[in-house]
Amino acid sequence: MSWASRRRGIYLLGIISFLIIVIGIPVIKYSYSPPTCTDGNRNQGETAPDKGGPCPILDEQALSPASILWSRSFSVRDGTYSSVAYVVNENANAGIKKVGYRFGLYDESNILVAERMGTMFIMPASITPVYEMNISTGNRAVVHTYFEFTESLVWERLKSDASVIAVGNREISNAGSNPRLTAVAENISIALVSDMSFVTVIFDPSGNARASSMTSLSRLNAGEKQQIIFTWPKPFTSAVGRVDIFPVVAPVSL
Repeated sequence: MSWASRRRGIYLLGIISFLIIVIGIPVIKYSYSPPTCTDGNRNQGETAPDKGGPCPILDEQALSPASILWSRSFSVRDGTYSSVAYVVNENANAGIKKVGYRFGLYDESNILVAERMGTMFIMPASITPVYEMNISTGNRAVVHTYFEFTESLVWERLKSDASVIAVGNREISNAGSNPRLTAVAENISIALVSDMSFVTVIFDPSGNARASSMTSLSRLNAGEKQQIIFTWPKPFTSAVGRVDIFPVVAPVSL
């Protein structure tokens, strides 16, 4: 190869290098998008597109599904019922911020006599009780209650302060007239907990749910104890066996 040819090659190589530096690199930088949790791709350690890994939305295939343990309605007064369902979530640090649900109340012939729609959250690693009150059935008796989700569950990395609320000192009085249940809620953490509700279910000695109620507290300071009270307008029709009281606090993102 002659010196002129080598010189032209060096010159051409210089031009190509210049174009790569001046044009190519900026174009590459401009067109490159770092992986995100909304890019529709399975990258950055995700177990499904935009799910798992560092993303707030979790892959439901990698989790235990939420299950409905039971649902039942309780007569409060003639033609008026309250309904409760227990939703079980075994996943730690994973829950649902919002999902729609439906209670269907049916008579002995399995005819729908009332229904109630609503939205709920599901707390991590716990039972989340769902409570609806003042459901009118037009004086028709409820024999069966069905609970179902009306939307797909979207799992997220969540935590709930319900786990730091301890409930003790349960006492039932006036069970044969106007039942009253008192208990003490204690915040065992070092931080304020606010906007909490408490759902109670009363069981007979055979383990059958017989009554339910709900109350709430606006705030509970660190280490603080407060009394919570549940009441019913009608006497209990059986002896009391077990008393469940669940603190319910909306989960927040981790």
